[in-house]
Amino acid sequence: MPSCRAFHHLPTFRICRRILPSRRLPPEKLPLLYWNFKVSPRTVTRLRISIVQYLNSAPLVWGFTNGPLRGKYDLSFTVPSQCAEELRSGKADIAIIPAIEYARIPNLEILPDLSIASKKMVRSLLLISKAPLGQFESIALDSSSRSTQALTRILCAEHWKIAPQFIEMAPDLDIMLKKADAALLIGDPALRLSITMEPHSSWVADHGSQSLPLNPPIYGWMWKAAEAGVSSPSGKLFVFDMVERWRAMTGLPAVLAVWAAQKGVATPEVVADFHASRDFGLSHIAEISSDAAGELKLPADRLESYLRDNIDFSLDKENRRGLELYFSYAAKLGLIPEAKPIDWATKAEAVKL
Repeated sequence: MPSCRAFHHLPTFRICRRILPSRRLPPEKLPLLYWNFKVSPRTVTRLRISIVQYLNSAPLVWGFTNGPLRGKYDLSFTVPSQCAEELRSGKADIAIIPAIEYARIPNLEILPDLSIASKKMVRSLLLISKAPLGQFESIALDSSSRSTQALTRILCAEHWKIAPQFIEMAPDLDIMLKKADAALLIGDPALRLSITMEPHSSWVADHGSQSLPLNPPIYGWMWKAAEAGVSSPSGKLFVFDMVERWRAMTGLPAVLAVWAAQKGVATPEVVADFHASRDFGLSHIAEISSDAAGELKLPADRLESYLRDNIDFSLDKENRRGLELYFSYAAKLGLIPEAKPIDWATKAEAVKL
């Protein structure tokens, strides 16, 4: 199987920090981060698949991009919020969408046993603040996010009992923290910052207000602001892993994204292809990590650890419980119309690639 060497397609990592256009790009200009494959002109019979271009999506689609299923589907790559819009508008038949969008887009089915989830700590969904909890009044939300924006609102209301102002912005930490007291970053920009800052971090047992410690305490990380390339009055940044905080509040994993399809599109054969692609990707984690290391300029072993230890690609019983509770909180706060039951696409036996 040919190795993936796609990182030369993008000049620098900084493209991850911009919001990509939602239009479908011609094959020679596809903004691929982790995949090196030829995209043939679309034919009428090919299903259109919209894919999040973050590292944590790569194992799910490795069979489509670098395996035996390559060329079978029409693939496009963008950020999570735009994947949802492509499915909503009919530009895509199947998409990796932020979990919250399943409850906002009508007539969808979720492909069973597939997701981007995290059991305990994710490292790529970070709330970064210039002050402890209870001492900030505004949060800049990464505009490429949908699920984690909702998760942040849920944690603020239900876990931290605070009501900050929310401002949606492009994911640039320095600019975000000039406009707001705290910033939500997701995906590869957050992961890159997390790994880079680990040598400059310290674990803090209570991130609550110094005048009003929280009970139970809010655990998190403290960073040196200068090492992160941003300014802070105290010289410190207070950092929270959003999945770790969700787990602390609920005792359940966080489901971040799901494969969703227009009803009737995901036949048993199609579902089997998606399972086979995921299983193929899980058997090539080391290769995926090695290829990603060049573009992200991060050690391959740290990326491999992230994909193996921080991300779960199933939708097992525990993950489904976490997803249902997430929908319940979102409905309570008016973030979705209702916590509707999940419609599942019909499952078939996966074929080993």
